[in-house]
Amino acid sequence: MSRKIFVNLPVADLGKSVEFFSWLGFDFNPQFTDETATCMIIGESNFVMLLTNDKYKSFTPGLEICDTYKSSEVIVCLSAESREEVDAMIEKAIAAGGSAYREPEEYGFMYGRAFRDPDGHIWELVWMDTAAMQQPG
Repeated sequence: MSRKIFVNLPVADLGKSVEFFSWLGFDFNPQFTDETATCMIIGESNFVMLLTNDKYKSFTPGLEICDTYKSSEVIVCLSAESREEVDAMIEKAIAAGGSAYREPEEYGFMYGRAFRDPDGHIWELVWMDTAAMQQPG
């Protein structure tokens, strides 16, 4: 069985988050979208549910939402087809109101960078040269 993944993230302003991620090239499933939530399509079996804070709290009774500028809750890591795609996505994120997060990481066969979205969630973009990874050390 192939599993799907649905990452749930709280957002302060759903409209602003949709605008931000639309700018980065993501689409949304209107079937799972209302004034409290939207389903962002990452890939064929990968989705991020952007939920208003109140909606998110309804799934986590008794818990506070993490202040992502003071604590870390999760890092969402997405693969990229090339180093250039990593850099382009980071630059788009910054231009759309996000911010760069940490220095680029270079490992020869792997390259990654990260940004924070307007709610402070950390998103990482990573390119891997799978052929180089398979070479005997």
